[in-house]
Amino acid sequence: MKNHFFLFSLILAIPLAIFAQDDAVVEEAAVEEAVWGEAGTVAGTVSDVSTGGVLPGANVVVEGTELGAAADESGSFIIENVPAGSYTVTASVMGYKSSSETVTVGTGTTVLNFSLSTSVLQMSGLEVLASRAGENTPVAYSNVSKADMEFRLGSQDIPLALNATPSVYATAQGGGAGDARVNVRGFNQRNVAVMINGVPQNDMENGWVYWSNWDGVGDVTSSIQMQRGLSAVNLAAPSIGGTMNVITDPTAMEAGGMFKQELGAGNFLKSTFNYSSGLINDKFAVSGTVVRKTGDGVIDKQWTDAWAYYLGASYAVDENNRLELYAIGAPQRHGQNLWKQNAAAYDQDFAKTELGYAQAALDAFSEATSHDLQPGAESGRFYSQNWAKVSPSYDGKQYMYMYGAKTQARHDPNFINERENFFHKPLVNLNHFMTINDQMRLSSVLYWSGGSGGGSGTYRNNDGFIWDYSGPSRIFDLDATIAMNQSDETRKGEAKGLGESDAILRNSINRQDTYGLISKLNYDLNDETTLEVGVDWRTAEIEHAREVRDLLGGDYFVETSDDNRPDGYQAGLGDIIAYHNTNTVDWMGLFAQGNYTKDALSAYGMFGWSSITYTHTNYFLVGSPKFEADPISAMQVKAGVMYDLGGAMSMLSAIPVVGKVGDQAKVFFNVGNVEKVPILDNVIDDNNGTISTDPLNETFTSVEAGLKLRSDDGSMSANVNLYNTQWKDRNQVKYVNAGSSDGADAMVFLTGVDQSHQGVELEANAQFSDMLSMFGAASFGTWQHDGDASGTYKNYDTQESTEYDYALDGLRIGDQPQWSIVLGPTLTPMDGMKLQAIWGKYARHFADWSPGSREYDGTDADADRNQSWETPGYSKVDLHAYYDLPFSFDAAGSTVSMQAFLHVFNALDAVYVQDAVDNSSYNGYYSNETGRHNAMSAEVFLGSPRYFNLGVTFRF
Repeated sequence: MKNHFFLFSLILAIPLAIFAQDDAVVEEAAVEEAVWGEAGTVAGTVSDVSTGGVLPGANVVVEGTELGAAADESGSFIIENVPAGSYTVTASVMGYKSSSETVTVGTGTTVLNFSLSTSVLQMSGLEVLASRAGENTPVAYSNVSKADMEFRLGSQDIPLALNATPSVYATAQGGGAGDARVNVRGFNQRNVAVMINGVPQNDMENGWVYWSNWDGVGDVTSSIQMQRGLSAVNLAAPSIGGTMNVITDPTAMEAGGMFKQELGAGNFLKSTFNYSSGLINDKFAVSGTVVRKTGDGVIDKQWTDAWAYYLGASYAVDENNRLELYAIGAPQRHGQNLWKQNAAAYDQDFAKTELGYAQAALDAFSEATSHDLQPGAESGRFYSQNWAKVSPSYDGKQYMYMYGAKTQARHDPNFINERENFFHKPLVNLNHFMTINDQMRLSSVLYWSGGSGGGSGTYRNNDGFIWDYSGPSRIFDLDATIAMNQSDETRKGEAKGLGESDAILRNSINRQDTYGLISKLNYDLNDETTLEVGVDWRTAEIEHAREVRDLLGGDYFVETSDDNRPDGYQAGLGDIIAYHNTNTVDWMGLFAQGNYTKDALSAYGMFGWSSITYTHTNYFLVGSPKFEADPISAMQVKAGVMYDLGGAMSMLSAIPVVGKVGDQAKVFFNVGNVEKVPILDNVIDDNNGTISTDPLNETFTSVEAGLKLRSDDGSMSANVNLYNTQWKDRNQVKYVNAGSSDGADAMVFLTGVDQSHQGVELEANAQFSDMLSMFGAASFGTWQHDGDASGTYKNYDTQESTEYDYALDGLRIGDQPQWSIVLGPTLTPMDGMKLQAIWGKYARHFADWSPGSREYDGTDADADRNQSWETPGYSKVDLHAYYDLPFSFDAAGSTVSMQAFLHVFNALDAVYVQDAVDNSSYNGYYSNETGRHNAMSAEVFLGSPRYFNLGVTFRF
């Protein structure tokens, strides 16, 4: 209790801020005509026009009367005993523009569905900046509402909330907090654009997304929209697989807040506090959220120690101008489990019975025992290679830098993580939304995204660490290594300085500053046509180095990698070693888009151009030279059209129960061609500054068609999409010894690394009754390489050319199941209680592999054209429940309500392969009898064992 009181007091001391909203204006209208002798019913739904999500609690009133109703949890309302006649019916809900419709009521039921748009002050500018798809946008997309997030996420990493949508596959990988990854339509997250409030978040150097940087975003997310395919985003973002658009919470119209306490498996403990000021003087609003999270982890030693914050303010300068300032960040440290293992190391029975292991392979990889596992663990499924025991008597300090240097004791006196991640990446946005006139609007965001921290690992001289081979994979013997470092001999008995550390822990650090401006000007040419032009400017500077983290018993480490200090030097705690460089990325993008809507037709077309320049300064080369690549430009063109078919699909009504989904139908088609500039690592070798002389842009061409169905009463909906995406000249680089005096390698870009991604997606929702609803999602893809690849290196000194060939044609793309089905029945047995089971089935999952592994010499007979290992299909079940407690209490002048919730992940404790790498060089088993491209030669992460999360939310 004292700890909670301290946390509560600390949170209250933090400034609070976020967006504001306009007051919802309810227009009053009189009854035009009434015939009092008869009565009917008005019924329908109220939903969000942008997301399609229902709006429980929305007020629906018959103007000029005292009749009305509130929408229930499914967004449905019923107003009975309405006298026959013509009326104006208005729907309103806090934070949305009210909507009015004129209807004629007879003796039966009049169906009236409302789709409300968010109020101008609250969200419309962010919708523009984020390029969110709406009901008439001709792209495939799925929305995850805040209610869905709260109901299903259970403090998992954000991408896992998207597993209930088609063609999306997210896993927690090794189980570290924030170490998740997500694939969409067979593309990893380097080709999935991630945006928070319209600001791109993919790494400027390599396109990756580090979810630990956004550990608290799930607690302040208003909605996530996953646009699959090339999407409607007009920024030069890597939106090939799709675009993940995150919009954070708007501020409530009234003052209030929330406190949530969670606990879970692995001593998980998380406290979340939010408070909003409400609208002050009809102009200003502030809000803030603070999160504190700790835990030991479900997988061994995957502890977490994290904070997260979200602050913001919104100010309506006048009726034409609004400013927003907000910040988000998550300073955190956590243990990591980065190394996949042979499946036999996790579970010998599973390897034998489900994966078909030979006895020799089982003998080669013993299942992890109590030596390696947390207390109470029943099997090796909890195993992690990335930590080792150490004597508590070792009192050596560890160094880290995260917006400030810090020398500290290790996380736990009984062990040391080989791999620990520590980082803080704040994001600060200043938004300006301006209405220039009735036809013209300007939306802009100026942002800064910092970053300070890194990750730990091993580093050595001479003979290095002393290893313990008693487990399924080698782990360093820390006590023996510490003793060696303190002595005058290496582990092989060779002489070294007394107290000279031969094996240490290092930090690989990343310190970055990114500044950007996105500005979009919208012009209504006429009632049907809107034009949009914009600029996307970004510049980033990223410093990379390694530092001494832990000397492991020694006094110093001898470093010889710096060419500016050829005699070497004694490095102490925190000193730079191994490498030190700074990269810069300068980005300029321009785009234009036109939108046309008239009657049943909606269409858009856009053109974008971008130019990127990379530089590299290497402080470990003599003179600290700066290398600058030539600017690389790219273009993108997208277009789409949607047509409202009205009731053209009403023939489906002949199908029992679900046939009414064909009451309303729309079809869409889109096409696009996108060029993508190579990442920095494929342009400049940051080891020696080698610059590629002719880097190739990747090219993506996509064609997509879809059908959207919806019943008149809104109780059922379905979407079907067909897509075909061609990826030409995927960046694949081979480094070739150029024979230069400085030892620099040449980079050879391979040509013909082409991929084809095609498939069908289905998504459906049905409200069968007030008690029962269900959603479903399915995707069936065929993702493979088209044709072989090759590369040529020419030595201009000798004029000789060398050809490199790669056998790729017809090989399936790995790293994501190509088939998936998800079903989610939801039961509401009583007011305030909801139960949900989400069942997922995954198949056709080929292990990840690199095109570079299929190089061959000589004739095609030497080529390896076997498919990578196809992992066994699997299914899993997650359970979710909440209950609004039927009582409240007063505290400090506020009424406090409570909700209890529970999540059980992998409820049936299924054992399955969720991530796999083909033909592992580290943990694969090979023999003439067993061959390659099978379970024995692969390394994997198994899915997490069953675990839970539960808690209570207090709202006031």
